[in-house]
Amino acid sequence: MQDGKHVILYIDDDQDYLDSVRVILESNGYAMVEARTAQEGLKVFKAAEPDLVIVDLMMEEIDAGTRFVTDLRAIGGEVPIYMLSSVGDNLQMSTDYTALGLAGVFQKPLSADTLLAVLKSKLK
Repeated sequence: MQDGKHVILYIDDDQDYLDSVRVILESNGYAMVEARTAQEGLKVFKAAEPDLVIVDLMMEEIDAGTRFVTDLRAIGGEVPIYMLSSVGDNLQMSTDYTALGLAGVFQKPLSADTLLAVLKSKLK
């Protein structure tokens, strides 16, 4: 929490997605911190101590998102992590995302209603 607001870390290499999610989050009472790479995401995570993380699956490398999750869990990060992917539905059907350490998978483009419903249920 930061100033009474839940903090969401969003990691994506696409600035347009970062900007659009920031608008959704901040207009609904959340604070957002961002990173453009998985490595930067770990640094921001340690500094900001977010309540929830959203990470893009494919960034600087195809598996950057899953590697981020593994690295975050290795340093003791236990917050809910949601993967964001353009193959989200296929990923959900073909992969046990809980085995990856994920709380769930979002499909790109991200629906504001879906995002806000998940945040409301996870961050009571």
